[in-house]
This record gives sequence, C-alpha cells and structure tokens, in this order.
Amino acid sequence: MNTDTIDKLTRAGLNLIQQALSIFGKDLRLAVCNQRYQEMFDLPDALVTPGASFEDTIRFLVTRGEYGEQPDPEEAVRLRVETARAFKPHYMERQRANGRWISVEGAPLTQGGWVSVYTDITEIKIQEQLLRARSEELSDQVLTHAERLGMANRELAAANAALQETKRELTEMEARTRLVTEMMPAHIAHANRDLVYTYSNRRMSSVMPGTPSDVVGLHTSVALGAVTFSRILPHMQKALRGEPAVCEITHEESGRRIRVALTPDPGIPDAQGMLRGGGFYILSTDITQETQARAALMQTRKRELAAQLTSGLAHDFANLLTIIMGLQGKLARWPGLPEEPADLVRATLGAARRGGTLLQRIGAISGTRALRPEPTDLETLLDELRMMATPSLPQNTSLSIQLEPGLGRMMLDQGAMQDSLLNLILNARDAIGAAGGAIRLSARRVRDTWLELAVEDDGPGFTDEALKRAMDPFFTTKGGEGSGLGLAMVFDQASLSGGTVRAANRPEGGARVTLRLPLRPVTESTPRKTHLVLLVEDSLEIRTHVRETLVALGHQVIEAETAVDAEALAHIPEIGFVLSDIQLRGAETGVDLLHRLNELRPGLAAGLMTSLPASDPLHQRAAAFGVLQKPFAAADLELFVRQRTLASGVAAQ
Repeated sequence: MNTDTIDKLTRAGLNLIQQALSIFGKDLRLAVCNQRYQEMFDLPDALVTPGASFEDTIRFLVTRGEYGEQPDPEEAVRLRVETARAFKPHYMERQRANGRWISVEGAPLTQGGWVSVYTDITEIKIQEQLLRARSEELSDQVLTHAERLGMANRELAAANAALQETKRELTEMEARTRLVTEMMPAHIAHANRDLVYTYSNRRMSSVMPGTPSDVVGLHTSVALGAVTFSRILPHMQKALRGEPAVCEITHEESGRRIRVALTPDPGIPDAQGMLRGGGFYILSTDITQETQARAALMQTRKRELAAQLTSGLAHDFANLLTIIMGLQGKLARWPGLPEEPADLVRATLGAARRGGTLLQRIGAISGTRALRPEPTDLETLLDELRMMATPSLPQNTSLSIQLEPGLGRMMLDQGAMQDSLLNLILNARDAIGAAGGAIRLSARRVRDTWLELAVEDDGPGFTDEALKRAMDPFFTTKGGEGSGLGLAMVFDQASLSGGTVRAANRPEGGARVTLRLPLRPVTESTPRKTHLVLLVEDSLEIRTHVRETLVALGHQVIEAETAVDAEALAHIPEIGFVLSDIQLRGAETGVDLLHRLNELRPGLAAGLMTSLPASDPLHQRAAAFGVLQKPFAAADLELFVRQRTLASGVAAQ
C-alpha cells in the first residue's frame, strides 16, 4: 500500500469522527485536520489546508468574535500564540459566540507541536440547566457538585488518555536506552548512597573478567572484589560529596587497565524538599591497549631524548678511552717495566675496557631500536635460553622452567626477550651467591591480556632502596662489579613493547621480578610460500650456509658471486626473490645490482644482507631495499623474505 493510499484512508477515517480534530507542528503550522474542524468553526479553505498558519487561524476567530469582544484584538492573538509556543496539556470548556458549548482537550506530541480535540457539549449543558431548573427537590449545592463532578470526569478521562500516551513513550524510551547501553563496550551503572548497584548494563564481566554480569542489588565491594573496591572507594566517596571523579586502576585478576569515571547523582527532592535517591553514575572502560601504546610511545620518546643527550658525550668519551688504552698499551709493552707499574697499567686497561662496555650499553638503551616481533614458539625459546644460561651457573645453583600448557605460538621480539630473561637469571645467580640455591622461571597467560614471565630466586631479596630504584639506570647493589644497567635494559625493552616490569620480595624469602608483555597470539594465516631464490654472495662459506638455510625453509636456490653474473641470471622468469650481499667481488655492489634489477624486472622481490654497521654509508644507501644484519638465524631469514615479498607486492611462486 503506497503513501497516497494510506493518507486518503487516514483522512477518510478522521472525517468519520464526530469531534473536530487539528494537529499543528512545532512551527505553528497546520499538519492535518478533519472536515468536522472546518464545519465547527466555519473556517475558510485556506485555513484548513496543510501549512496554514496558527496565528492566521486565531486572528480569523478573534475577528469573528469566537472569544467574545476583545479590547485589543492583536494583543489577544499574540497571547494565544505565545501560549501555543509553550504548549502544555489541558482540558477546558467554553461557550462560543453563537451560544453553543464546546470542550477543548489538548496534548503535546513528542515530535513537537500538539493535537487538539473539540467536542460539542451543548446538549450536556442544556440537560444540566434543565435539571437545575426543574428539580425543585435538589438543592443548589447538590446540583453544583453534580456539574463539577461531570466536568471533573471529563477532565480525568482526558488526563488518563494523556498519561497512557506518556507511559507508552516512556516505555519506548526505556527500551531504546537499554538497547544502547547494552551495545556499549563499557560498563554503565548507578549506585546509591549505600554503594549498592541500582542499575547495570550487564557489561561488568566483559570489562573486568571474573566479576558477576548481573550486579543489581549487590554492594559494590561484593561485585568488585576487595582489592578493586579499595582502589575505587576514595573516588566513590568523592562522588558522594558531589564532585566528579576519574581514576585508572589495574584489575588485579585480569591484569587489565580500567578507567572509571564517576558522576554525582544529587537525587530528586520530595514534597518536603528532602533529597531522595541519589548516589553516582559509573562508566568503566577497558583501556589496556591504549595504556600499552601510551607506555611504548613514552619510552620511545625517552629513548630519543636520551640519545640526543648522550650521543655527543659518548662519541668524545670513546675517543678519550681509545687514547687512554693506546697509551696504556704502549706502557705495557715498555721494556723492563717494573712489576708494580705493570699492575697499574693492567688495572687501567681493565677500567678502560669496562668504560667501553658501559658505552655500548648506554648506546643500546638510548639508541634507536625497532621492535622485531615474529611468530615464536615459547617452549623452544625457553629451551634455548636454558642452554645459554646453564653454563654460567655454579654447580650448586639450579634453573627450572615452568611453562603453562597450551600457550601456543605468539608474536614476540625473540632477541629482546632472551636478553631480558638472561639478564634476570644472571642477576638471580649473583644474588644467591656462592651458597647456591634455586632459580625458577615461569611463563603463564593472564586472561587474554598479558604474557607474564617471572624469575624467582632463593637469595636475600631486594632491600627497600633497591625496590624503589631497581629500574633506575646506573643503580646497582654489586658495588664496583655492576654497571647498574641490567634491570634498566629489561625495563626499556618491556616498555617498548607496551609491557611492565615489577620487582618484589617473596613472602617465603628471595626476590621475584615479573615481566608482563602484551599477549599477541599468532593468528592462522596462509601457508608459507616458497620461491626460486637468486643468492648473490662472494664468500663460499657464507653462500653455502645461506643456501642450506633457504633450502631448509623450502626454497629453491641458484647462486652467483658477482653483480654481473647475477644480472645475467635474473632474466630467468621463475626467479621470485633476489638476496644479495651489499659488498661483492668486482666494481659493483649489491645496491647497484638491485637498482638495475628494479629497472629490468619491476616488482621483483629483493633484499640485501651485510655485516657492515648501520652507520656505514653503504649500509645507509641500502636501507631502501631492506637490510638483514649478519649473523642471522633461520627465523630471521624467513621473516625477512616474507616481509620483503609483501613489500614488493609480488605473489610468491
């Protein structure tokens, strides 16, 4: 049924009603009326046409004497228009200029405007007058009450109709509000002054896992748990005092970072002016990923600032150390140098070497470093760590590793993670000392948010000062034997990943350092694709090692020693990837080769490998093609080939 048909049927239905009806919009223009409306007030066609002005209609009725004689007609029109602008539901009865009586019932519409219904009640009024005139047995008081009762009943009927419409609208609003709040990825709730939940959108358990989903009627301490409640309570008390409050907490059970916003609810005054209800509204959102990204960004900015401050100093200090070591080396070779001065020379050389090592560590912390997350099997990684760490431990010190089952592969920077854990294990070894003891490394999942790795030992634990300053660069409890950069480097690497490091003492004795990294499980992807790889390397030993690694990864390999040979082979159409060393035998470099291949075969995936430092100009020229730093493991090579293939946009063969 089309719109025109529906409109005609609606108008036909309205015309069958014996009452007059009109609907004006919020712009005070006629939206719809029935035929009875025109007949009752004898209105011209222009005033019953949709869009007719309410002001023009009132002016027509006032001029014709509908409202009796008016001393100032325009003022009468203005007052009625102003009343319409602030329309309120009403019921009234009045006698028209022609002597007939009508009742007027008006109700506002939620979309704006109002609807009015006019009923001719002349017969009812005549009956009331006859009853008063002919009923000598009834007192004037009874008649007056009957008339008032009749009018009250009619007003009550009108009020009931308005209340039913209001109830329906409120029900619809409540349903829409409930739907919106349930769809929000946040916990929205209200608690009263006794800290009991009076409303909740059932999102609490998704924001803070382990809490109930339906908390209405529960005290906040029961729903949140003792630890979380104690952290939020001061802010709740602030909201009860009428002050908005916002806080960020760590939900202990899930490890998630939660932002809680509390808005005061002053309550509603009753008839005596006393406030009833009240409390505060609660909005809780999970900001874990935001916090991780913020921590990583802050650490990156700190590193950039540290690099700017230390680069010049480190360069000059390295030059001084080079001079000192040169002079002391010359003294050490002096013929017939007495034993005591020789000891001093050796001590000076040892101190200078330690200074060089310290500069390298400062560079590692403050220099530019990009994360290299890659699919990692944690069990394999920790087995390799055990093999690296065990030879450094005394015979009477044991290392045990406990891995939560089912962790699966996840995205981790393997080098940074191994460095951090090895650093913590060696710190634990030094803390235990010659007496020996046990070192325990554990890995577990904290909900779906964190990978938690903890290193515990049986040593004396942290001092109070160490607990406060453990992550500070250059703070050490090892005296002259420590650089104070071990835990600082662990903190730096964790922060770059958006993670955290926490140092604590175990209740039963010993220390515990907990490293939390964002949990990034490896999602299932398309199977690894292989290529026919053109390998360009002038060292036979290195070429053999790289070829065997590529073949083990499923690739096929053809080889070349020079850029000229490689260019001739590159015309083979099946070649899908070129891996070349930067420095090659002959006049041309690997960079020159890739520039030419980019012209001969645009889009061919390629990359370079080198042992040159990043500061070397040739290394910097090669950066546009992607550089794999030697030495590298098979996983590094696999990731490099995949990334360069994706970057080139070439589908694997």
